[in-house]
Parts: sequence; structure tokens; C-alpha cells
Amino acid sequence: QVQVVESGGGLVQPGGSLRLSCAASGDIVSINNMGWWRQAPGSQRELVADITGGGSTNYGDSVQGRFTISKGDAGNSVYLQMNSLKPEDTAVYYCHAFVLRSSWSEDDYWGQGTQVTVSS
Repeated sequence: QVQVVESGGGLVQPGGSLRLSCAASGDIVSINNMGWWRQAPGSQRELVADITGGGSTNYGDSVQGRFTISKGDAGNSVYLQMNSLKPEDTAVYYCHAFVLRSSWSEDDYWGQGTQVTVSS
């Protein structure tokens, strides 16, 4: 079993900042990719940012230059620094991990989501 747990969401004013954290634990041999996705009401889930085990990053167009993804030294945690937040960033943010388990199978795992609300 693999658990993915997010933290750090909340309410922030436009122009403010938030930092999200995510940690994966359990039956993990390695994590090839971790990232953040978000889903606003009535919209599809979209990629915010992800990072490979080697440290390569990828960002959604709408957050490029404002958000920064990073990973912990152990490779099983990921962080999202969100600056210059806009009302349109309001969504539930989900952490995703693509995990190689001891059975040598690779699977996708998701956290439960954390709400980010940008409003004055």
C-alpha cells in the first residue's frame, strides 16, 4: 500500500502566497514522477506542475513563472510554492505520485486533495 498526503491549503488574498506539501509513504521502491494537479468546480482536472526523479520540471501554462515545484532529498516528498495567486487559481489541489513498488509494478497514487481559495 502507498499513501499520499497533502497539506498546506487554505484561504489567501489575491497576490498572496501559499506553500503546499505532499509526502508519499508505504511500499515504495522509487518514485519516477510526483506532481500537483488541480480541479475547479465544473472543470476537468489539470496539471499544475510535476517533477521527475531526476529533477526535471514541467508547468502548466497558467502557472508558469508564478509557481515553483521542488522535491525533498529523500525523493518521496514534493512541494509547491505558489506566489502571485489569482482568483482563478481557486481549486482543489491533488498530489500525484507514480510509484514503483516492491512487486515491481508501477502505479499512480493520489492524495485526498487540499482546497486552495483565492479571494478578497
